Amino acid sequence: MELLIVRHAIAFERDRHRWRDDDARPLSPAGIKGSRKAATGLKAFSRAPDQVLTSPLVRAQQTAQILRDVAGWPQAEDAPELSPGESTLALLTLLSKNRGKLVAVVGHQPGLGALLTACLLGEGKVLSIELKKNAIVCLAFEGLPCAGRATLKWLATPRMLRGFRPA
Repeated sequence: MELLIVRHAIAFERDRHRWRDDDARPLSPAGIKGSRKAATGLKAFSRAPDQVLTSPLVRAQQTAQILRDVAGWPQAEDAPELSPGESTLALLTLLSKNRGKLVAVVGHQPGLGALLTACLLGEGKVLSIELKKNAIVCLAFEGLPCAGRATLKWLATPRMLRGFRPA
């Protein structure tokens, strides 16, 4: 299995007056524009995944929708395991039940950095990984996803993605 790890695009700054529940905080206009450009670039060099799992937070869902609209990805399914503060083990357990050849997850920092660390080094290991908003990482597993069993295939920053042009 291959796993695409996607951090959501740039969202509005936290503002309790506008969004009492931070889960409802959406992407900013600049985040939407940048995400659309990044999705166009992504489409130029990576095929669409078989399945997309997304955090239930609005900004992650909007990012997944842009990937659907622009890059031709499938409709995302909510995965509470991608919510901020959820355990990496719960997400790996969910992924291990998946039979897709290429699966994508859309979520948040620091959880995605922890997922990446666990996949590469194993559970309980520490490696400081900061994924920029709209960055994408591709990992490969021999068989099902398991802590410490991933190989890093590629990492694309938002700037790199925006620089790709469709053929």
